[in-house]
Amino acid sequence: MILRALITLLVGFLALFAGPAWSQDRQMLGVGRLLTNDLLGDLQDRWHSGSYTVSVLRGPRWTGALPNELGVLLEYRLSGAVLAPANLANPASDDRRYAGPLSLGVHSHATWAGMQASLGIDLVALGPQTGIGRFQSWLHGLLHVAKPDLANQFGNTVVPTLQAELGRDFTLRDRVTVHPFFAAEAGVENLVRVGGDVVIGNFGQGGFLLRDDASGQRYRAIAGPASNPAMSLTLGGDVAHVFGSDYLPQDSAAAATATRTRLRAGLAWQGAKSSAFYGVTYLTPEFDSQPQGQVLGSVNLNFRF
Repeated sequence: MILRALITLLVGFLALFAGPAWSQDRQMLGVGRLLTNDLLGDLQDRWHSGSYTVSVLRGPRWTGALPNELGVLLEYRLSGAVLAPANLANPASDDRRYAGPLSLGVHSHATWAGMQASLGIDLVALGPQTGIGRFQSWLHGLLHVAKPDLANQFGNTVVPTLQAELGRDFTLRDRVTVHPFFAAEAGVENLVRVGGDVVIGNFGQGGFLLRDDASGQRYRAIAGPASNPAMSLTLGGDVAHVFGSDYLPQDSAAAATATRTRLRAGLAWQGAKSSAFYGVTYLTPEFDSQPQGQVLGSVNLNFRF
């Protein structure tokens, strides 16, 4: 039943793009992946404990620029995450509840009014139905570390979540680009966000980058010219105003804070056949009783021999 609901809602969203865009020949343009985990950052296992996202992009032949209309370039996104209290086995009464969201979505990317525009929907499943809690318990048992207490995790539900983002690249000088952006989300979390990234280097030029939900790090989904070696340092940050969160409901002991801030840095390298990325992100506390922020690490490795 849950799979049927996901498919029905996704088909309904895709129907919004029906028209000339669907008549164009499509091909696989790229696959983006990003693993984010606080063990790769502050060496802890708490709060934003981990996430993994896979994005598959399909559309007409890539020319180095986004199309001029939505529905031409489509991203199919699958992601899972672990949101957990600081003490997995014996969580404090005022800590956040365990959640293992699993989401499936479709997003479209285009150029609009000179900006990079993104619009999409994710169907976010919560509760024991996702199996993420059971998987983490199995993995922690295998590693002989504390297993999560799943008794107080959220119940089974599916939450349609809309996401939109507008951004633009400004080239300040050779190999220095500033990318301000504005984003909004409505569904499992309701928020608006504004921020930007400064890119020093040439990684990703001629290709296309996506933004990770948890960290805000941008990961490569469509590669640029394979013959061009590249390296970049990215510095960025953003501030969000939160209207509400299903992960941190206002009537709970761990109510969502009204403001969130993220600060990040990342180093990316591209060779003739391989690429690598590592980034760190500082997250300010996301709920009122959270005693401190946390540092996440994000990694993406692509090796071809």
